[in-house]
Amino acid sequence: MSRLFVALEIPANVGEALSAIQYGVEGAKWRPTENFHLTLAFIGDTDRHGFNDACSALAGIEAPGFDLSLSGLGLFGERKPRALWAGVSSSPPLLRLQSKVEIALRRCGFDLESRKFMPHVTLAYLRGTRRDIAESYCAVNGMFSAGPFSVDAFHLYSSTLGGEGSHYQTEASYALSSSSSM
Repeated sequence: MSRLFVALEIPANVGEALSAIQYGVEGAKWRPTENFHLTLAFIGDTDRHGFNDACSALAGIEAPGFDLSLSGLGLFGERKPRALWAGVSSSPPLLRLQSKVEIALRRCGFDLESRKFMPHVTLAYLRGTRRDIAESYCAVNGMFSAGPFSVDAFHLYSSTLGGEGSHYQTEASYALSSSSSM
């Protein structure tokens, strides 16, 4: 059984910029630089047949490459904050790619989340962090931006949970075209 998700890789220089703002929040479990990514679809636990179906579905996606920038910070959790994240500047090509990924996976039977896609990079998971502290962190670092950087591929990852947190492994990569005429 593999726990799978589809995501964009975050370049090293952008990861370093994200790491530079990971500080000063009690109860934050900061994500390591190598775990930064932008999830397009979470598939979840699947067997070898599901893995093969996902690989086939994703291989059929055609989309152009594009540039992407990160901008601003926010938090998830209505009453109790549970995660801090960096946002993504408006990007119609990103939204089109995510839609194609979602449609391809649903067509082969995957039951994906029904929540509206909200592109972000998770900076930290929070435990026992007061809301005012999380909001203050977001306000102080709210002008954060990084990029633009080129997106020329998307990836199928597997996730293994361990004592030190999650370990992600790239299972397959799918190139985006260099033409913007699609």
